[in-house]
Amino acid sequence: MQAFLGELFRGQDYDEKNFFLIAGPCVVESEELLDTVAAKVSALCSKMGIPYIFKASYRKANRTSSGSFSGIGDALALALLKKTGVKYKIPTTSDIHAHDEAAPAAGFVDVLQIPAFLCRQTDLLVAAAETGKVINVKKGQFLSGPAMKFAAEKILNAGNRKIIFTERGSSFGYQDLVVDYRNIPWMQDLGYPVVMDCTHSLQQPNQSTGITGGNPQLIGTIAKAAIGSGADGLFIETHPDPAVAKSDGANMLKLELLEELLGKLLRLRKAVIG
Repeated sequence: MQAFLGELFRGQDYDEKNFFLIAGPCVVESEELLDTVAAKVSALCSKMGIPYIFKASYRKANRTSSGSFSGIGDALALALLKKTGVKYKIPTTSDIHAHDEAAPAAGFVDVLQIPAFLCRQTDLLVAAAETGKVINVKKGQFLSGPAMKFAAEKILNAGNRKIIFTERGSSFGYQDLVVDYRNIPWMQDLGYPVVMDCTHSLQQPNQSTGITGGNPQLIGTIAKAAIGSGADGLFIETHPDPAVAKSDGANMLKLELLEELLGKLLRLRKAVIG
């Protein structure tokens, strides 16, 4: 495991041979939701020896419809993220969408996530890098894995080597995504840990209803194939009741299903690494 990941997960009791997990609800809806998810997932990961990063967006800036929920307010959402991380002694992450969001967000979370649509935005990548935080760059749906070397170069040139790449599928026509698992080893060949986004890769975007669709029944399939392909980590958005989630409910994993899935993935990981 890369040195910066060891530092990020310091204090967690885990087996370094395991994959790490980035998981949480899509967006900060309430303090109660963050507490429910963080308590459940952190306990599971502690029991299973899985390094864990809690994820929730403090604001959603890329909703399909202007009428979709975007957040409870930046200041409150960021404060709740920090409170969650401190309470459960886990690192946290949230996405940023503009260069002037990087420094303020870095005061509250441990990992800055760059959305896939924005992975080529130079000023955003540089501003994120200059915070000194770990930067998780999601591969654009329009890019190949090897093309992500240019995103890495921008971060490196800004003096930051703490880079994670996340595969989240490739555009397939106008309203679907497919996963090319070659991108996992291709991006690892660039020298960085690679995460598989098991939920956003199942989105069906650009629906005429203005609400993104999805195939959550395939989350386990995507996750198992990623572990079989050697992914270093998994990204799974989860919610106690996806049907009432205020963002991305169509492709989130129901929280009660996570434990069984993680158990299967740990057994598979053990078989893969021998």
